[in-house]
Amino acid sequence: QVQLVESGGGLVQPGGSLRLSCAFSGSIFSLYDMGWYRQAPGKQRELVSATPSGGSTNYADSVKGRFTISRDNDKKMVYLQMNSLRPEDTAVYYCNARWLAGDHWGRGTQVTVSL
Repeated sequence: QVQLVESGGGLVQPGGSLRLSCAFSGSIFSLYDMGWYRQAPGKQRELVSATPSGGSTNYADSVKGRFTISRDNDKKMVYLQMNSLRPEDTAVYYCNARWLAGDHWGRGTQVTVSL
């Protein structure tokens, strides 16, 4: 029932910014824990940032101070503002929704940080 669609990825120079968006299709969006993960070629998928249904936020150490996660329960959207991007941020970024036994993933959006 739940479907997630990411957008906003692209090519950006080091030090630049991007804003990723995730559109949630389904019911009871406010009860889901939402998060952003990323996976680079040959690397494990890792948690970037999460915002549980209670409204708190957490971040991987590698992005603290640079990325900001937010959610809009009225629009059923979750965002990831990425500033001061580095080449090591290059990866496919995935939106995740989790509630009870449910675990849903988007198809991902490519972020490339390069000259």
